[in-house]
Amino acid sequence: MARNTPTASFLTKIGEMQSAGCLLCRIAREARGESSDGLAAETHGHINSAGCEGMATTVTTAHHFIWRHLYDSMHAAQKPKNKLKTLDKESNMSTLRRREELLRICSKEELVERAQDIEVTIPVKKRKEAQYNLNPGSFFRGCNQ
Repeated sequence: MARNTPTASFLTKIGEMQSAGCLLCRIAREARGESSDGLAAETHGHINSAGCEGMATTVTTAHHFIWRHLYDSMHAAQKPKNKLKTLDKESNMSTLRRREELLRICSKEELVERAQDIEVTIPVKKRKEAQYNLNPGSFFRGCNQ
């Protein structure tokens, strides 16, 4: 047994209720002063959808809450962009390389050489090892050299 609350549709099917009409829709319509004729059948799918007049606001609010939570979780899980904070503003590496102060500290060639020295110390996953052993330059795929 699924331990679900029986719906009007099920109770009507087994002869325990007279009408399969949704009780929540009936209450919502009566509160607005409308007729309760032609009610949708009360099923779990109906109650959990925005089509149920009594649950529409709740279901829509829950949907928006879940969507915001998923969006915020995905945003938080994204890898940060290569942004560096300097004294005057936030910059990425290509912007920093164009600045004269950085060029006085080290040249682009020195920076690339040092980065290569660091890269070779990083362990490579077994499945990628053959690829990098055949083409050492592939370590720098996507870099602007």
